[in-house]
Amino acid sequence: MTSAARTARRRLIATAAATAVAALAVRAGAQPAPPVELQRVSEHCWFVQGLAALGTRENRNFISNAGVVVTPAGVVLVDALGSPALARELLAAIARVARQPVTHAVVTHYHADHVYGLAELRRAGATVVAHASAREYLGSETAPLRLRTSIEEGLTEPGTTLVAADRWLEADTTLELGGVRLRLVHVGPAHTPEDLAVAVEPDGVLFAGDLVFRGRVPFVGTADSRRWIASLDRMLALAPRVIVPGHGPVSHDARADLQLTRDYLAYLRQTMGRAAREMQPFDDAYAATDWSRYESLPLFRMANRINAYNTYLLMEQQRE
Repeated sequence: MTSAARTARRRLIATAAATAVAALAVRAGAQPAPPVELQRVSEHCWFVQGLAALGTRENRNFISNAGVVVTPAGVVLVDALGSPALARELLAAIARVARQPVTHAVVTHYHADHVYGLAELRRAGATVVAHASAREYLGSETAPLRLRTSIEEGLTEPGTTLVAADRWLEADTTLELGGVRLRLVHVGPAHTPEDLAVAVEPDGVLFAGDLVFRGRVPFVGTADSRRWIASLDRMLALAPRVIVPGHGPVSHDARADLQLTRDYLAYLRQTMGRAAREMQPFDDAYAATDWSRYESLPLFRMANRINAYNTYLLMEQQRE
């Protein structure tokens, strides 16, 4: 297959994946945003949970989670939500449960719904921490273009700015505050090159960003599943008891949710990789594959065929 043909096919997959995600948004996108309310996870950890939808004017782009770690010496935030207004509401919610100042904001990755509130957190006193791999995205044409589009569509307010980290990490780092130890682990490149996970060691809580899907089939999109599996292996090695994902409810069966996502990605690579090596047509390979372990999971019908096709093309390219 020529490079141009492969690129065209990948664009087709990306479009199909976006269509599938948009279908979910049709169900939830018209919902108003829930209040920005803290849910307690453990002794030191809280989080706020956004809607399972694409960002809209109605839901105010409150479609992602943000984590809060309260220590005796200060408050560490994990991500900043999808607008300055949401970040201000998050700060107000924190003030109702903690008197300590906000000291750090750790960015799991620089997707819009996780970072447009960063300026408010910095204004409140937070040092912004992120992995250095995000510099490439911030220096690209895509980042300001997406911000401009988000403002025009009413997803975030005029005056929203892109905020670079005050501290760029090149390697895994430990942050200790008030006797509470946090491990900042670079688990990318997977969902993005800069993926960070935050492990709050005394609580056994892992803020996993967008790498973990709870009890459902993930949208793989055009991600490299091999790297994603390696990232999940790193998170499994951290042995968390509780996972707070970038989207969706908290998981109190952390290993099972990590393992489910990992096993699914590995199965895609095994089955579609064999088909690619044997040059079996995709439609035949898909029909012949036993999907029984996963077909009862939420979003299977919407996502699985797209995921399988993308993996087939990926394995075909790696075979070449």
